[in-house]
Amino acid sequence: MRNKKSEDKLSVRAIAGTHVVILAWDMKPEATPGLIGFAVERTQFKVGAVLERFWLRGIKRFEDKDKGLPAGTPVPTSEHPVQSFQWGDYTAQPETSYRYRVVPVYGQPLNLELRETDGAAVDISTEAEMAGEHAVYFNRGLAGSQAYARQFTSPIPNADAPDSPQMKWLSRGLYEALIAFIGRAKDSSWGLRAALYEFHYEPVGRAFRQAIDAGADVRIIYDAPNYGAENTKMVNKLKLAAHCQKRAAGGYQKHNKYIVLLKNNEPVEVWTGSTNISAGGIFGHSNVGHQVRNKTLARKYLDYWNTLAQLPDPPIAKVEHFNEAATPTPPGMPAANTLTALFSPRPGATLQWYADRMDGADEIVCFTIAFQLAKSFENVLKKEDDVLRYVVSDKRLAGEAIITADKDVIYAAGAKFEKGDLPQFLPEALTGLNNNNYIHDKFMLIDPLSDDPTTVSGSANFSGASQTDNDENMLVIRSDLRVADIYFGEFMRIFDHLYARYLARKIRDEEAAKAKAAGGKKAKAKPGAGYLKPDDSWVAEHFNPGPKSRRRQYFHGAWLP
Repeated sequence: MRNKKSEDKLSVRAIAGTHVVILAWDMKPEATPGLIGFAVERTQFKVGAVLERFWLRGIKRFEDKDKGLPAGTPVPTSEHPVQSFQWGDYTAQPETSYRYRVVPVYGQPLNLELRETDGAAVDISTEAEMAGEHAVYFNRGLAGSQAYARQFTSPIPNADAPDSPQMKWLSRGLYEALIAFIGRAKDSSWGLRAALYEFHYEPVGRAFRQAIDAGADVRIIYDAPNYGAENTKMVNKLKLAAHCQKRAAGGYQKHNKYIVLLKNNEPVEVWTGSTNISAGGIFGHSNVGHQVRNKTLARKYLDYWNTLAQLPDPPIAKVEHFNEAATPTPPGMPAANTLTALFSPRPGATLQWYADRMDGADEIVCFTIAFQLAKSFENVLKKEDDVLRYVVSDKRLAGEAIITADKDVIYAAGAKFEKGDLPQFLPEALTGLNNNNYIHDKFMLIDPLSDDPTTVSGSANFSGASQTDNDENMLVIRSDLRVADIYFGEFMRIFDHLYARYLARKIRDEEAAKAKAAGGKKAKAKPGAGYLKPDDSWVAEHFNPGPKSRRRQYFHGAWLP
């Protein structure tokens, strides 16, 4: 959902997903002298009545104010204002009504003036998790965070206890939604067809076992070349072998992560996305589960499953022939208001098709990279133009310097705060559940804030192998604002979190290299590093030509009359 409110000096836009509300605002330039930031107030309503009202909090603060606070202490934006024209509320709840009031702040850190009459307030309701054709579930994916460090004394959770508070915090509804989807197969009128890469998390295996015991028709194909030992161990332990089939031939990775739900032998819904059936996939690095209630799409996925499940294992050429016939690569952008599936293995030209979609963006691209950056996308990202392209990767890319030569490419890689990185932040730790620790999502957003957004999401890593060698599935969803709003909010949540940590790590690495070159002498920290500016010096880059100015304009859009 989207809404906007424009006042004389300030205009505020809200973009709401299920668990995230992104706020973007703009201000008349003549009102910015002396501007020290913005305070953001949230009011929550229940049946029209105020349930709670408070100033949102952040970690970044003024250097000479509230000294002595323990590291990691959240501080109200009314005392330590936001020095940006964009903010994310990552504590929102689904299907809830809110009002966000943004108030410009002037003065000095110890004598702030909140000009309430110059503020603007916007009403917004978050999306229901189960509404319409699509239900989208992101896990927390950010164990290396201040909230995780504050709430849990040990960063390593008990992976065998998915209902524990720590695991529920990490799941953020993803595990629960997956179990509920499988649980829909509750008697002999229901069926499940699953194609899975990693299939070794026992609580999910037990959910399939319960469906079988209830009389449902359950069949599962799983990867043998890569995770065969782990998968088979669980399959045998839970006595699932009679309902499972190893897939070994026809390509490298059997990389799908989808389940088709059948009613009276007819396919009705699909669960897909990037989430492996493993503790790390569900509770560790960032992932999405995407449920689609579309019988036509479910039929395509079932036909694909039937092709993969043939005995003996079909060779890659046979699967490729089916995929190209059943889900041909569109000649250009799919038509408005369409849902397009693309299955792999398939001819490699589809990778360039994805890159061309990125190249066709007018204002904003959001792009996740779990592993390596393909050349097709590098060629687009290194172009000099005014499109803001946000890129987040699990590890620092070999081509980082190439793609960031264009300052409108805003890049972040997985990182966490170490002890001493920033004085007001706690050191962070990860769950230990993963090898690639941060990003496992595989999605791309094309102009997500426009009236005609495109969302691309699924199991494929936007690599050559994901097109030509692996079993994969992707969805291209055009013109669905609800889906785009959910994905955009979650992308910005992940990106904003990792961006500050990536910069801190980059600075740390650069300082270490300088110290080594200087014979071990450590450089002094830059005065004020990591703190809010005590004056309006932060404002200029948001109005001068550059990416922060374009972000202010693109995220907010036009003022209302």
